Amino acid sequence: MGDLRYFACGETTHDMAQLLHGAARERRVFPSGVFLWEDGDRRVLYDTGYAPEPWKTGLAGWVYRRLLPPRVPPGATIAERIDPATVTHVVLSHLHPDHIGGVGVFPDATFVLHAGLQRTLVASRVKDGVLRGLLPEAFPAGRRVVTPVFDSTDDRIPGLSTFDLFRDGSYMIVDLPGHAQGHTGALVEGAVLLAGDAAWGRDLLGQEGRIRRVPRAIAHDCAAQASLASTLLDVERRGVRLAFSHDHHPNRIELH
Repeated sequence: MGDLRYFACGETTHDMAQLLHGAARERRVFPSGVFLWEDGDRRVLYDTGYAPEPWKTGLAGWVYRRLLPPRVPPGATIAERIDPATVTHVVLSHLHPDHIGGVGVFPDATFVLHAGLQRTLVASRVKDGVLRGLLPEAFPAGRRVVTPVFDSTDDRIPGLSTFDLFRDGSYMIVDLPGHAQGHTGALVEGAVLLAGDAAWGRDLLGQEGRIRRVPRAIAHDCAAQASLASTLLDVERRGVRLAFSHDHHPNRIELH
């Protein structure tokens, strides 16, 4: 059995009334969650959190910081929380700034990149929210890359397509469509499903019909996201724990 650890690598805030119809006006803190699974010589990082300021991302970055102001206190970046040289694999859930800020500190890791993410890197639109200035030049060129082939399912998470990263069932890459093109999750030891931004938080899962026009407009596929929410709720009822990137979690997450 391995060890699953959680790190909050920065945070942002957002007015819930601007996110959901019928929500009270209150600013909620959304941490940028990163998850590290360690088992023997395998050290798999799921997402990389925020990059420290200042960002060299032009007008697009300025707009993003106005809408979702990042806060990255000293000591909060992933490179300050772990030794990057020990990480063997980096799984990116998607390419939004709060998930890719530490990509550049893992030049020797193997990156697990959904084909949809690779297509977005080649030709991104404004709504894709990709700030290229936060990524190494020509990324992922020069990196070892695994492209998941979602050709199987797992009885533990019915309805979701999977790819067995190590061919032993310990770390399953999961296709989680909707939020972004190529949005990716990971089932860790059959117990915890790292669900990225499939929802802004566990309490908001199933509330997709209340999302306001602006946040709805930046989603890749709203219908797919709503359908995914129903599937995830069923997975949870079967006993798999859902861990979303913007919820608070204990530093160590129980796997069994």
